[in-house]
Amino acid sequence: MPILKKITTEILHTNPWWSYKHDHYLLADDQETDYYYAQIGPASLIIPVLGDGRLVLVRQYRYLHDKYNIEFPCGRSKADETSLDTAKRELLQETGFTAGNPMKIAEFEPAHAFCQHKINVFVDDEIKNQQEPTPQEGEIIEVIVRRIDEFEIMVKRGEINDGTSLAAWAIARDHVKNLIHS
Repeated sequence: MPILKKITTEILHTNPWWSYKHDHYLLADDQETDYYYAQIGPASLIIPVLGDGRLVLVRQYRYLHDKYNIEFPCGRSKADETSLDTAKRELLQETGFTAGNPMKIAEFEPAHAFCQHKINVFVDDEIKNQQEPTPQEGEIIEVIVRRIDEFEIMVKRGEINDGTSLAAWAIARDHVKNLIHS
C-alpha cells in the first residue's frame, strides 16, 4: 500500500512533449495536500563509442538557454517504441551513425522531485556506417568526436553541462573504459 494516498489527479496543461499535473493526496496523518509536477514519457540516451575509443557527441543549440550544449544523443520514446528502438533512432537521427550493439546499462530519474520521467542509458561500441544526420525540425546539431580524456577535461571546465549526459557518463564511465580496454 502506498505511503501517501492519491485522492485526485488533474491535468492542468498538455502539449506534444509533456503534461503538467496536479495531484491532491492524503498524508499519513490524514491531512490533505497538493503536488504539482511535469509528466514526460520515457527517453533513451546512447553513448556511442568508435572503434578507436573516441566518443561521439552532439553540439546542439538549446532554445531555452540560448546556447549550444554538448551532449550524448538522447530523445523521448514514441508511443509504440521500445527504449532500445529509441536509442537506435536517436543515434541515427542526431549523428548519422547506425547502432551496432547497443547495451542498456542503466536507467535513472533525472528530476524526480518535480518531474515524472525516466532516462534509459545505452552504450554502443559497434556503431557504423555514418551518413548525414537527419535532425528533427527545429534541431540545430553538429556531430563532434572526442577522446575520453578530452571529454573529461571538457566536463571539468564546465564545457559540458547537460545534466542528463553528465549523469549518464557518471553511470557508464567505467563500463565504457572496460569496453575500450578489453
